[in-house]
Amino acid sequence: MVMAKLFEQIDVGGLSLANRIVIAPMCQYSAEDGAMTDWHLIHLGQLALSGAAALTIEATAVSPEGRISYGDVGLYDDRTEAAMQRVIDGVRRWSDMPLIIQLAHAGRKASTAKPWHGGAQIAPTAPNGWQTVAPSALPFESHENAPIALDRAGLDDIRKAFVDAARRADRVGLDAIQIHAAHGYLLHEFLSPLSNRREDEYGGSLENRMRFPLEVFDAVRAAFSPDKAVTVRVSGTDWVEGGWTVEETAILAAELEARGCAAIHVSSGGLDPRQTIPVGPSYQVPLANKVKQAVSIPVIAVGLITDPHQAEAILQAGEADAIAIARGVLWNPHWPWHAAAALGAAVKAPPQYLRSEPRGAGRVLQEMKP
Repeated sequence: MVMAKLFEQIDVGGLSLANRIVIAPMCQYSAEDGAMTDWHLIHLGQLALSGAAALTIEATAVSPEGRISYGDVGLYDDRTEAAMQRVIDGVRRWSDMPLIIQLAHAGRKASTAKPWHGGAQIAPTAPNGWQTVAPSALPFESHENAPIALDRAGLDDIRKAFVDAARRADRVGLDAIQIHAAHGYLLHEFLSPLSNRREDEYGGSLENRMRFPLEVFDAVRAAFSPDKAVTVRVSGTDWVEGGWTVEETAILAAELEARGCAAIHVSSGGLDPRQTIPVGPSYQVPLANKVKQAVSIPVIAVGLITDPHQAEAILQAGEADAIAIARGVLWNPHWPWHAAAALGAAVKAPPQYLRSEPRGAGRVLQEMKP
C-alpha cells in the first residue's frame, strides 16, 4: 500500500515533521497587555494533541505598538516572555509536537478592537488605542487615523524589536520562527506599491520595496539559533490592480531562499479594502504553485483546504509541499486524525485518547510521547 503524501515526513530547515499538515497561526485576541493567559494554554494545548506535524503560535507582536489589537500576544519584554514560557512548558508536558512562532508587526492595521467587538480601528487618544506606523502615511481605510511614516530611527527600532523577539523565542525553546510578511501588516506594507509610496531606498522599485523585509529576515536569521528554521509567510497577491503580484512574490521567495529561509507559506490579500478575492476551495493554491516553481525550499499552501482528499491531490500534483489548516482545525480539532483514517495513514495521539478509535477504523492512532 502506497502511503498518502499528506502523511509523508518532510524536513524544513532541519526540523523534521512527521507529516505535511501544519496548523497555521490564528489570532485569539485573548492576551492581557501582551501576555499569554490560560486561554492560550487551553487553545494551544488542544491543538498540540491534534496529530498535525507542527503548531504555529498566533501572530506575536515584537512591540506593543505592533499588536493588531490590545488583546494580541506579544514577545517584547520579560513579562511577556515569562507568560509564554509558562504556556509552552504546559503544552510540552503533554505533547512533542514542534512549536513555531509567527513574529509580526501590524503596521497601519494596528490599534483595533477585538473582532467580536467590531474590529474597527481605535483612535490613538481612546482607551486601548495608540498611534500606528507604516512605510507611508496612508491609512488602511480612508476614514481612519493615518499612520506615521517610519523614519530611519523607526526602521532601526523595529528591526531591533524583531531581533529581540527572535532571541526571546529561542530562549523559551521554540522550534522555528515564521516571519509575518502577509495580510497587509507592516512588512507586506513595504512590499506593496499601494501602501509604500516612499521616495528613499525603501520605496519605488521592487528591489527597494523588498529591502526592509529582507533586512528584517537577515537580522532574525542571524539572531536565532543556526540549527533552527526561519520561515516567512507572504501574501501572494493583493487582489487589487496595481498592487503586489504573484510574480513579485516569486522573486521575493527566491531572494529569501538565498538568505537561508527554510520555507515559504503562501496566503494572500489583506492589504487593501478594494481587494476582490475569488474565495473558493483551494483558491490560493495557484499562488503557492507559482512560488514553488521559483524555489527549492518547501512551499506551504493554505486557504479553504478542508477535505483530506483535496489536500492529498494538491500534494500529488506538486502544487505545494505541505498543507496549512486554520479555521478548519478549530471546527474539528482532530482533523488530522480523520484525514489519516480517510487516507489509510496513522498519526500520533496521547495515550489517554488511544481507545477512542471507532470500531473498524484500523490503527489510525499511535502513541505520542511528550
